[in-house]
Amino acid sequence: MPRSIRVPRGPSPGKAGRLGSGLLKELVKRSPARAAAGIFILAGLVFTSLLSLPIASASGRATALQDAMFTAVSAVTVTGLTTVDTATHWSFFGQVVILVAIQAGGLGIVTIALLLARAVSRHLGVRSKVFAQQNIGTSKLGEVGALLRTVVLTTLSIEAILAAILIPRFIMLDEHWWEGVWHGLFYAISAFNNAGFVSTVGGLEPYDGDMWILIPIMVGVFIGSLGFPVFLILLSARGNTRRWTLHTKLTLATTSILLVAGAVAWGAFEWSNVETVGNMSIPEKIFHALFASTMMRSGGFSLVDTAQSTSATLVASDALMFVGGGSASTAGGIKVATLAVLFLAIIAEARGDKRLMVAGRVIPDGTLRLAISVTFLGATLVLSTVLVLTLVTDASLDRILFEVISAFATCGLSVGLSAELDPFGKIALSVLMLAGRIGPAGLAAALAVRQRNVLYNHPEERPIIG
Repeated sequence: MPRSIRVPRGPSPGKAGRLGSGLLKELVKRSPARAAAGIFILAGLVFTSLLSLPIASASGRATALQDAMFTAVSAVTVTGLTTVDTATHWSFFGQVVILVAIQAGGLGIVTIALLLARAVSRHLGVRSKVFAQQNIGTSKLGEVGALLRTVVLTTLSIEAILAAILIPRFIMLDEHWWEGVWHGLFYAISAFNNAGFVSTVGGLEPYDGDMWILIPIMVGVFIGSLGFPVFLILLSARGNTRRWTLHTKLTLATTSILLVAGAVAWGAFEWSNVETVGNMSIPEKIFHALFASTMMRSGGFSLVDTAQSTSATLVASDALMFVGGGSASTAGGIKVATLAVLFLAIIAEARGDKRLMVAGRVIPDGTLRLAISVTFLGATLVLSTVLVLTLVTDASLDRILFEVISAFATCGLSVGLSAELDPFGKIALSVLMLAGRIGPAGLAAALAVRQRNVLYNHPEERPIIG
């Protein structure tokens, strides 16, 4: 009788699932920030594959891989840069994919990572809660789970309110009512998430002067750029400024200053530019300046052709885009709180103060070092990508710098360079968008949860600075 031969079997589906869940759980427990970065990369790949399908394009033909990837990454990172026209190139299915990607990305690196941790481990570990404490702004570790639910519900509620305001107006303007519903919903989600994607031909330029559409979009972008730590504090404080945290005060003050300064700068530089607002009335110019200042730091929407702006406007826009919006928000950049800490440090050094103090609070030295690290990392990413693009395109340096900073800061304003780049250049900008969305936030989280206790001191010696 021949012996029966045993064929080795792989792990059963149940065991494989438990194994994958265990690996995922371990990754989340060890580094929530790294898990969140992996989520963004995986999401980019998933949405790239969906946008590559023939059904996703209006022509019924498959979109070039580099364009599908660029659009998917831009949507997931809520940037808004595009290489093809969103309203005409993509089918309804393609636009739905883009909108889902915006919503997924807009929920944020913190929320996605920690919701995953909660789903996998049924509870948030101490390291995950510390990570959330640093990024969401709660002072009590036990509040994190409730705050995550609040973040999701708040996001959906604000988007629903914006949609309820925008949909009736779009229904009045569009030929079919269902088109109005779709455009209102699309712009509501795109605005609050600071994505800058448009679903109408010509973007917002055809609606110039229509305050029923433009003001809700401005408000949505502004609220989304503040960040959940600030927004949740404002909700809980209910007008009592004494309950505001230092982060809330710094974010609101710096955001207000940048909003006014940006509007003044944009208005002054574009006042006589006939290619943008030079032929408009004074009230129209003022509104355009406020709209542009709101969008320059993260919104990405535009009422004029950005490529026709003056060189001074582009430089001012570069600075505002690099700063970005509030921490743990849908905006990008190094964040306004980072700028505030750096500016306060300069003032303290000029005064000869040994400690960095503001609003009756002392800012730890570690926070200043973190702000310097995030700023230096951001500048390094921008400089590296600028150098790469100068090798693959003949565009002027000011156009390259503008497009690169817009990609890093996930802003979405464009001078048209993204569509002109070859496949390698589009890949470089895609990588930068991911790095801009993950890099500073990931670095901040990693440095915030890792501390090394040194039980000895070296002698002090100061190098010569300046």
